[in-house]
Amino acid sequence: MKIAVYGASGFTGGLALAESSRRGIAAVAVGRDAVRLSESADRAGAQDAELRVAGLGDHAALAEAFRDCDAVLNCAGPFALWGEPVVRAAIAAGSHYVDTTGEQGYLRHVLDTFDADARRAGVTVVPGLADDGGPGDLVAALVAARLGDIDDLLVADLRRPGAVSRGTARSMAAAEGAVPLEYRDGGWAAAPADDTGRTIVVPGEPDKAAIASFALPGVVTVPRHVRARRVRGAIRAEVAALFGSLSAEVVESVPERPDEASRAAARWLMVAEASDRSGRTVRGEVTGTDAYGTTAVIAVEGARRLVADGAPAGTRTPAEAFDPADLLGFLEASGASWRVEAA
Repeated sequence: MKIAVYGASGFTGGLALAESSRRGIAAVAVGRDAVRLSESADRAGAQDAELRVAGLGDHAALAEAFRDCDAVLNCAGPFALWGEPVVRAAIAAGSHYVDTTGEQGYLRHVLDTFDADARRAGVTVVPGLADDGGPGDLVAALVAARLGDIDDLLVADLRRPGAVSRGTARSMAAAEGAVPLEYRDGGWAAAPADDTGRTIVVPGEPDKAAIASFALPGVVTVPRHVRARRVRGAIRAEVAALFGSLSAEVVESVPERPDEASRAAARWLMVAEASDRSGRTVRGEVTGTDAYGTTAVIAVEGARRLVADGAPAGTRTPAEAFDPADLLGFLEASGASWRVEAA
């Protein structure tokens, strides 16, 4: 098995190289700069990784870089700016594709645009295999399975503010200004701008947390496999305020790589809460530490499963491509925990 990591010279790409090496999976580091690729492979302890230079502007070269790879793992964001050429090249090369995007608009674009091409090529495209979109989509599927006719399903990212990488800050800044979507009555609509003052129970905290509408990946992915009248997304209001204050100067001042102590101390928490028309409610929670490390684990494992186990060709969400409980159970070895129960 051979997996290409595009954007391997970046922070998340380096973690993916390290995870591939730890798992004994042959990795090909692909990017624009041979020196940076070599430095990243050394830092990741993946000195055996093959290095291939290919830029986004040369489709033929990029497809050739992926040609003998079973899957492509794309870690180079902001994906709305740089993601589409990598998807196209992976499909042209006949390689499965996964990425670590959390950008709602880009996710919707990939799922809607590349399904037919991926089917013709006989490959599976699974965007959004990161610490938010992956666990959020998987646990929402398990919550929905406990109910029949779902009236409302909320996907919430309830982590507190913490250290982020420069790449994450760039993606958040690129998404700033885009109107968050919600799924309502069979179609897409803008989330209400005045949807404030809501609170939610947070496990382990004495008080409810204030939340605000946000463009989470699950709002786009969950309606693909869950029948619900409404699907919406939210984050802590304090985190939403921080994202809203990101300027270009602030973004570029963010360190490229958060230090390991900050990563280990930060806890991520994804919640899916659904209710039916009778008012019965089921809630699912997935949590862990080191969000960036978790992203590398779930993305590499997703790519591995596509190659080893297969999935239906076309564009798929995490819960459509993989067994939700089995993949969440796999993450337990990396310190994650999850549960689904009546609220």
